[in-house]
Amino acid sequence: MVNNFYLEKMIREIDTKFPLTAQLKEAFLRVNRESFVPSEFRHLSYTLDALPLQEQQWISSPLTVAKMTQYLELEGADSVLEIGCGSGYQAAILSKMVRRVFTIERIEPLLREAKERFRTLGINNIFTRYDDGQRGWKDYAPYDRILLSATAKEIPQALFEQLVDGGILLAPIQMGDEQLIVRYYKRNGHISYEKIEHCLFVPILDGTQH
Repeated sequence: MVNNFYLEKMIREIDTKFPLTAQLKEAFLRVNRESFVPSEFRHLSYTLDALPLQEQQWISSPLTVAKMTQYLELEGADSVLEIGCGSGYQAAILSKMVRRVFTIERIEPLLREAKERFRTLGINNIFTRYDDGQRGWKDYAPYDRILLSATAKEIPQALFEQLVDGGILLAPIQMGDEQLIVRYYKRNGHISYEKIEHCLFVPILDGTQH
């Protein structure tokens, strides 16, 4: 556990806005958010704000990370594929709740920094890939859960194919002029979905970036 008054205060603040499961609270307590925030914003690590990263990217608000994690319904899940590693904070939280996390990032410097954070923090169950995440990661499929950390207009068929039958895919989706968190279920090869709430994420982009 990270012994940090501000971390505990942040978790209580999240919990008042979005009630957390005991398992998710414990996961938050085991990850020092400060390690994932650029040094110039370190004093804001435990606020509920999204904070800038390099390459015009953002580290999501811890409230958003809590919601996305809880909406994945991780009980019984063994593996999660994340599209959009960013700072690595979301993957680190997931790593405390499932056995294996696979995360893909299209921006090489971001992935390099995230990998270094995982190494420094001794997180050994996160596997990283530099690629366009819209292709997924076929080598280790199928995944129990798939999480998109950037907004898509539609979900690539390749990702649904890499989702286990009975699995959940969670994504921010652009619908008209608004973004919504949408939860997809794969049952007997068929995809159904439900809209959960409004959100704001950076858009998913094609290709990779050095």
